Amino acid sequence: MHQSTYPLMKRIIYIMLLSFVLFCTVSAQAEDSIKVLMLETPYDSLPAEDAKVMNSVSGRVFLNGRYYEGDLNILSDNKGIYVVKTLPFNQYLEGVVASESGNDWELEALKAQSIVSRTYAMFFKTLNAGKNYHITSSVNDQLYKGNNSDSKISRAVKNTENEILTHKHAPIKAFFHATCEGKTELPEEIWDESYPYIRSVDCRNKNAPYENWKRRFSLEIIGRAMGMKELKDIVIDSYTSTGRAKTIKFILSDESSPSVTVKAIDFRKTLGYKEVPSTLFTVSVKNDVLLLRGKGYGHGVGLSQWGALEMARQGKGYKEILSHYYPGAILEHSETLYSRKKEDND
Repeated sequence: MHQSTYPLMKRIIYIMLLSFVLFCTVSAQAEDSIKVLMLETPYDSLPAEDAKVMNSVSGRVFLNGRYYEGDLNILSDNKGIYVVKTLPFNQYLEGVVASESGNDWELEALKAQSIVSRTYAMFFKTLNAGKNYHITSSVNDQLYKGNNSDSKISRAVKNTENEILTHKHAPIKAFFHATCEGKTELPEEIWDESYPYIRSVDCRNKNAPYENWKRRFSLEIIGRAMGMKELKDIVIDSYTSTGRAKTIKFILSDESSPSVTVKAIDFRKTLGYKEVPSTLFTVSVKNDVLLLRGKGYGHGVGLSQWGALEMARQGKGYKEILSHYYPGAILEHSETLYSRKKEDND
């Protein structure tokens, strides 16, 4: 080769190497980040599948009465405008644990929550790969209010780095809830979906919030919320195997349609999750007023956060906590999991 071609070849090789490094860096960043749809409440509407990206910004924007900061995609459809925040996976995870737990919680409970939230996020990141967002910031998925500032939570996330719950070498759908009484719920009882790694187990709670609660509603208010006229009475029509309300019958004055049966989870969602903390309740109607007496907060499936805290207070480690609430799952390292998948694909 002629000597004068050497500088040109060097430049070509340099550009190729630089391109490769940049590609690897971008790929690593993509794998180590997550796209979060920022919602104010679990009742906020979701963007349509064909929602368009109006703009991508890195900084601070004011939208829908709130400031958003970071790497943001602004989506739009015929219903409104939405904000999707892209951030490093571990930064997101620390923010979730801070939002879902307390900084005064036992370290082992925080470790358990870290693994559950990491697993949950990885499940939906895989499920929604290629879409405008992977997960939402509301309790419909897992709560994310912003960055964590607590060193104890950072330690819990760091000490369990790359640990996830798996079934057949894939991240599980790691459901969790705030607190329950008695037994945890079976997912097939409320969502008509069963998972081999989730069974009904003892809640393990003690002196938890919402151990007992009461709520009163006028039949008029309930009828208006449910879209029913002349509501006369309300009874529980059927129960789940753990004693929670499964379906509720609304008895009407209309002789042509004397009653309507609704799923208890839909009743709870319509009235509000805080107004009806769980479906583990009894009902009684007197003088056109419904009295609910209940226990627990949340759907009751998977890990009970306050149950995990109580187990940690009793000296149980995070592995024992997780094996209690997810008896059919295995604790694995995500690096091992994805290297195995790579070998399978090679």
